Amino acid sequence: MELKEKLCILADSAKYDASCSSSGSKRNTNSKIGNVAASGICHSFASDGRCISLLKILLTNCCIFDCKYCLNRKSNTIKRAIFTPEEICEITLNFYRRNYIEGLFLSSGILKSPDYTMELLIKTIRLLRNKYHFGGYIHAKAIPGASEKLLKELGALVDRLSANIELPTENGLKLLAPNKDSSKVHKIMNYVKNNRNQKFVPAGQSTQMIIGATKESDWDIMTKSSHLYNEYNLKRVFYSAYVPVNKDTYLPSLEKPPLIRENRLYQADFLLRFYHFKVNDLLSPDNPNFNILVDPKADWALRHLKEFPKEILTSSYYDLLKIPGIGVKSAKRIIQSRRVFKLCFNDLKKMGVVLKRAKYFITCGGKYFIDSNLFKKDFIEKNLMLEEKIPEKKEFEQLRLFNE
Repeated sequence: MELKEKLCILADSAKYDASCSSSGSKRNTNSKIGNVAASGICHSFASDGRCISLLKILLTNCCIFDCKYCLNRKSNTIKRAIFTPEEICEITLNFYRRNYIEGLFLSSGILKSPDYTMELLIKTIRLLRNKYHFGGYIHAKAIPGASEKLLKELGALVDRLSANIELPTENGLKLLAPNKDSSKVHKIMNYVKNNRNQKFVPAGQSTQMIIGATKESDWDIMTKSSHLYNEYNLKRVFYSAYVPVNKDTYLPSLEKPPLIRENRLYQADFLLRFYHFKVNDLLSPDNPNFNILVDPKADWALRHLKEFPKEILTSSYYDLLKIPGIGVKSAKRIIQSRRVFKLCFNDLKKMGVVLKRAKYFITCGGKYFIDSNLFKKDFIEKNLMLEEKIPEKKEFEQLRLFNE
């Protein structure tokens, strides 16, 4: 099989893995090809939110497991391929020199055994680092069940490591991936957490959950994410909308991936990590799913309208973060600027505040942006829904490496 055909197969097979993020590493790359500093990594994302700055491929799409949701499961009749370590090095360097990529995301199906697969990943990345002196960003997928010795070797070669939790609950995993054991994933996460430093997984670890393949609520998913962040100091939890690529009685009948739900989960994830929200603030067992018509922060504000409107000139930083349309940067700019001059609504827009959303929840110098008599839930909710403009059905696909 020619190298280009292998690349087409194994790049296509990797597109369902969303957990590749390329920031946060400070690896010293003097006298080497590539650069992992912020200025050396291109943060480019496709329309569906997936990172495209890295060459994202599988070592092989052959697999001994038969996960019901996976295109590469052993019972599927698909074209299979496997790269040699030298072939991956050749592709990575050629793509880098052409400025197509800034780094590599390397995962794999399970070939023969977890240890055997991990050894192939290590051999490939060691070759890339030591023989070809590639100092660019590398994100690798750790293989659950592989030995701690191999995990230690791999972590010393890469910038970021990830082990996919796959599904939000143990019951879901047993139903759709009976060969997998979540305790093996948690063992990897715990080891990385306890040993991480500037020479071992310097950019931290991440994981991925498939959304919509099983019946868990948004409450279940966000509770799981919050636990993973707190327990293992993860950099990111990635949410991957279930793509119906297989037919099975245990799988849901979906015409298209639940991309809007995926988007709401990412928005809520940001609220947990940067806006000091808790899962209990956003959801509850009685209200277990996000409103797909408005973003989670706006939905929270509508349910807590008694706390609004908030006065821009006097509200604390943490109160500003609760206002829809105000982000971390714009909140800091407001705090800094109001010490120097009295702000008005036009100033807020220049600071990056999304005024079309924030205007319903704030006053500035005691003045409401519109008629204060319109400060009512029904009116605000209706206008926020109009602002969202949920798009009609769209088909998304991964960007191609070659022109057709």
